[in-house]
Amino acid sequence: MADAKDPKKSKGAKPSGRAAKKDSGKAPQVLDDGSEESKFQPRLRDTYRDRVVPALMKEFGYKNIMQVPKLERIVLNVGMSEAIQNVKLLESAATELGTITGQKAVVTRAKKAIAGFKLRQGMPIGTKVTLRNRRMYEFFDRLVTLALPRIRDFRGVSPKAFDGRGNYTLGLKEQLIFPEIQYDEVGSIHGMDITIVTTARTNDEGKALLTQLGMPFRT
Repeated sequence: MADAKDPKKSKGAKPSGRAAKKDSGKAPQVLDDGSEESKFQPRLRDTYRDRVVPALMKEFGYKNIMQVPKLERIVLNVGMSEAIQNVKLLESAATELGTITGQKAVVTRAKKAIAGFKLRQGMPIGTKVTLRNRRMYEFFDRLVTLALPRIRDFRGVSPKAFDGRGNYTLGLKEQLIFPEIQYDEVGSIHGMDITIVTTARTNDEGKALLTQLGMPFRT
């Protein structure tokens, strides 16, 4: 008597149970090489490659082009103590930060409770955005060419705000200097900290890099 074939072992049988669930959990492959956004080249990146790199190699005597410092990331951080009483102010700040950078902001929360400030652990107290690659160059270009010149009585930024390893932190008193922000739609006026992280090893290399990229340091 011939054995009956097991339908589960047949060639055309569908994977069942755990195997099907495992296959469906794979993330779809995203190919954005042909998108218009991926084809766009920021002008500041071209400036860095064509003008900044040769100038820094000549100034510091680099032997290899990989030794030349470059921008790694830019972090924008907004801290709001008023958010303890009014969470809507924090939501408005996150929306404005997304409008300025073109990237959705994330909410930062308190790591520990402080009774004197009526602060509980995990309470939202700020928002931040980390920019890299194309958006980083775009933001830096708009910062030095559009935003900073709009500051009243602007005489340049302080050259003493480096951390000793080539990274620079800039403090702004209000977000209205960015042309993307409409004054009538602002929930509250607040400042922000902008940290520019570079691959420079010293403050002199970091300052030379930012100067070549157009940062107007005070003399």
